[in-house]
Amino acid sequence: MRNTRTLTRRAALGAVSVTAALALAACGGSGDSGSSGDAGSNSSASASAGTGSTAGAHNAQDVTFAQGMIPHHRQALEMAALAADRASSAQVKDLASRVEKAQDPEIRTMSGWLTAWGEDVPAASGGAAESMPGMDHSAGSGMPGMMDGSDMDMLKKASGADFDTMFLTMMIEHHKGAVDMATTEKNKGTYQPATAMSDAIVTAQTAEITEMNKLLGKG
Repeated sequence: MRNTRTLTRRAALGAVSVTAALALAACGGSGDSGSSGDAGSNSSASASAGTGSTAGAHNAQDVTFAQGMIPHHRQALEMAALAADRASSAQVKDLASRVEKAQDPEIRTMSGWLTAWGEDVPAASGGAAESMPGMDHSAGSGMPGMMDGSDMDMLKKASGADFDTMFLTMMIEHHKGAVDMATTEKNKGTYQPATAMSDAIVTAQTAEITEMNKLLGKG
């Protein structure tokens, strides 16, 4: 993960250029949103389908995947929830909404797996995953793509084009981390619903990384 200073510099330097990039992307962004939205829907569908108890045995990697991806997803939901009243771009708001719609059901599904397996479900500090006040971000710093507390504080204080740039930059890193985690599950997990979800996460979030890079003028 890039450190906080790097993200801050990138946000400051990119604030002007991203405004133009977002404006230009508005002409053709619907196609990107559609394809990525479909991928997110597939991810949710896989999550819903994975709640059955007859899908086969699980291994330690499946447990690690669920216990790691739950807090990873929760942080993505917290980041996405900030976009509603801080983002200036309709495309950023739409992306954030799709992140919420895809990842919230996956959290519930993975929590169900862990409960069925007799394993601990990571607790969400403060209750609802959407707000998660007081979340200890440093606790997840060992997972790829996780933001630390100072990153999240900066994002909460930003607004307008500055928020859009910072949100996209951070979410790209966050998605890359999720893709890495999901790829490991695909390769080493044995529980079919979990490997199916991981495949859907790779597909959906890779598409969204491409979309976000375009919004930043990198695509």
